[in-house]
Amino acid sequence: MNISYNWLKKYLDFSLTPDELAAALTSIGLETGSVEEVESIRGGLRGIVIGKVLTCVEHPNSDHLHITTVDLGDGAETQIVCGAPNVAAGQTVVVATVGTTLYDGDKEFAIKKSKIRGVESFGMICAEDEIGVGSSHDGIIVITDDVKPGTPAAEYYGLSSDWLLEVDLTPNRIDAASHYGVARDLSAWMAAHTQASELRRPAVDAFELDNAEGGVSVRVENTQACPRYTGVTVRGVTVKESPKWLKDALSTIGLRPINNIVDITNYLLHGIGQPLHCFDVAKIAGGEIVVKNAREGEKFVTLDGVEHTLDSRDLMICNSEVPMCIAGVFGGLDSGVTETTTDVFLESAYFNPTSVRKTARRHGLNTDSSFRFERGVDPNNTLYVLRLAAMMVKELAGGEICGPLTDVYPSVIEPARVDLRFDYLNSLVGKEIPAETVVSILKSLEMNLLEVTDNEVKMEVPTYRVDVTRPCDVVEDVLRIYGYNNVEISDSVRSALSSQTFEDRDNALRNLISEQLCAEGFNEILNNSLTAESYYNELPGYPADHCVKLLNPLSNDLSVMRQTLLFGGLESLSHNINRKMADLRMFEFGNVYFFNPAAESTADRVLAPYSESSRLALWMTGALRPGNWARKEEEATVYDLKAVVANIFARLGINPAEIRLSAGTSGLYAAGLDIATRSGKVLGTLGILSKKIAASMDIKQQVVYCELDWHALVNLSIRKKVSYSPLARTMPVKRDLALLLDKSVSMEQVEATVRESERRLLKDVSLFDVYEGKNLPEGKKSYAIAITLQDDEKTLQDKQIEAVMNKVITNLTKKLGAELR
Repeated sequence: MNISYNWLKKYLDFSLTPDELAAALTSIGLETGSVEEVESIRGGLRGIVIGKVLTCVEHPNSDHLHITTVDLGDGAETQIVCGAPNVAAGQTVVVATVGTTLYDGDKEFAIKKSKIRGVESFGMICAEDEIGVGSSHDGIIVITDDVKPGTPAAEYYGLSSDWLLEVDLTPNRIDAASHYGVARDLSAWMAAHTQASELRRPAVDAFELDNAEGGVSVRVENTQACPRYTGVTVRGVTVKESPKWLKDALSTIGLRPINNIVDITNYLLHGIGQPLHCFDVAKIAGGEIVVKNAREGEKFVTLDGVEHTLDSRDLMICNSEVPMCIAGVFGGLDSGVTETTTDVFLESAYFNPTSVRKTARRHGLNTDSSFRFERGVDPNNTLYVLRLAAMMVKELAGGEICGPLTDVYPSVIEPARVDLRFDYLNSLVGKEIPAETVVSILKSLEMNLLEVTDNEVKMEVPTYRVDVTRPCDVVEDVLRIYGYNNVEISDSVRSALSSQTFEDRDNALRNLISEQLCAEGFNEILNNSLTAESYYNELPGYPADHCVKLLNPLSNDLSVMRQTLLFGGLESLSHNINRKMADLRMFEFGNVYFFNPAAESTADRVLAPYSESSRLALWMTGALRPGNWARKEEEATVYDLKAVVANIFARLGINPAEIRLSAGTSGLYAAGLDIATRSGKVLGTLGILSKKIAASMDIKQQVVYCELDWHALVNLSIRKKVSYSPLARTMPVKRDLALLLDKSVSMEQVEATVRESERRLLKDVSLFDVYEGKNLPEGKKSYAIAITLQDDEKTLQDKQIEAVMNKVITNLTKKLGAELR
């Protein structure tokens, strides 16, 4: 939100510099970012003065140039060569002196001492368009007023600069979404820290109806969506350009002036904080405003020319025939004020925030009005702003205010009642703030104090503070005015010892595994939990009807909650690959969400059909190691990813003997594995991603992917104690076996059988050769495996080794039908 320094001073007197003002606003919760000077004319006419032409003669070497001498008020005569046809002695003119910078759009140039056709020139006599005060270039500016030479042009034209402050509002502070709202907060801060200054609000005491009749009638059919509606008619207005002060105010904060009527509504929106709407009375068919819900499927064209299909839940401002405005959101194309408008109807209303928010999201609209209505404007401010608007219209556009002054307000919205105990405030703040200071701050915040005792204060909160409804909210308000920096940090340390929760363990393990993966060359990514429903169309294992769908999605690309982390990562891979970064290793911790159509919601279990799970996903693609003169490039394979997963399990203390790998059943992979515990608990999947899925994301290279059930891993790890042990003092023993096996036997079965044969001495089982082909019986294959044995305390004897190997061979033969080659 943009705040004008000069505009703010219309409501409150203060002597703070723009930077001091920014610091003060930030300290009370209105965080101010940039502070920049704004000039109505670029350059501020610096270096440009008023001069008097003393002499003017023709240039000897030109048929259109003149040599002039000009009095610039410095006691000397300055020679200037001028090419304007209307220059003459005795004129009062505008002169850009040497060193002045002039601007032409984005271009700029400096006035320098120069020679023109052999004659020295020390400045430039200017036309309107050359200094930005007009568009004429027919000749130089000739001033008819009696102005003293040397007078700065900025002073003559009444030019003044302003400062623009960019204030970032938190969602709860809609009361400060205007200049008056910011001034109100600043006034409270000044009363507590500097010198109190009276807050000024434009008076409307002079408001009166010029004619008791002639106004547009109003009928509100839905008072829940529109708790208060006020309006008044002004007839005989003249729509024209706004006065300079109004155009300058709007331009300073980045708004384009349109005409005097529309500019008034924008001025009061950003000045006081109440959205207004103005209708052309000639377009109000039947002479009646009707506030009602739209018909389902009805078409409506907004001011921007876009056609919308209305929902029966959309509140509309209608005439007797058709809708004219989406209430609180956007006006219609055919009901606004134009240059031919002579009669206007001014609307100032309070619309239900939820109703406005849902309507705005349904139609993808976001306006200054909807921004304020969605968060809750002051329902008891509408009539005041309506009167002020009518008075301004009459002042700037003429006409007469016609009755009746409509105010439909069937159920008055009362201020919230809050009781604040001083001991509660002090315990929450961490410092004892004197009761009289608290009371003073509450008064400066316009709280209506009903009763003040030694122990507590009872109050009514103004209706513009929709976010203050509880004692803790009042404490926050008191503290931000008192000053967070005024609460000293104690030099004592207080701590509470408690047992480690699952969340503590989960967070610690996440950090541990993240550090390990980063050390292995992975980069962590964080993707949106919202994704496109189209990803799940015809996706095996992840049916689209199991997606958690949003009621009012921002777009089709963000319409459902993700069932898998896969697609967010593929979007990241595709983005990088398309920018010549093809060698990638990424990981993400994130949640996935599911909807079970078969489950039913009950009063006790409303969310029964919905579930959520935490996952760890890993992606690898491209080169694992770049090639060079000594070796070829090594592409990342599924075995590399499998090794990474094995390292994760090891770091979590999960023994490889507890894990079972089986042929994958997920439709995500061209070739994949399912990872589970020996008891059958599924831990995740791993494999080579389907080319079809990769191609759908514009990825042409191989991608290997793994998705693990993170909470299942944490539950396994919690039961483990991971510790280090010193290096063994003995040397390991390796034995190789060449096995003839059926082709249906997997290495996972071989490894499991070997590990079951010997648990104490066995350190590792690895496959180093596979052979299928000639000299082997039909349906057979050959595995060459390496078995590593070691006793950490003493050197193994041949008998021990032979006993272990015989047991391994026997079990391989009995369980898998293996034969030694």
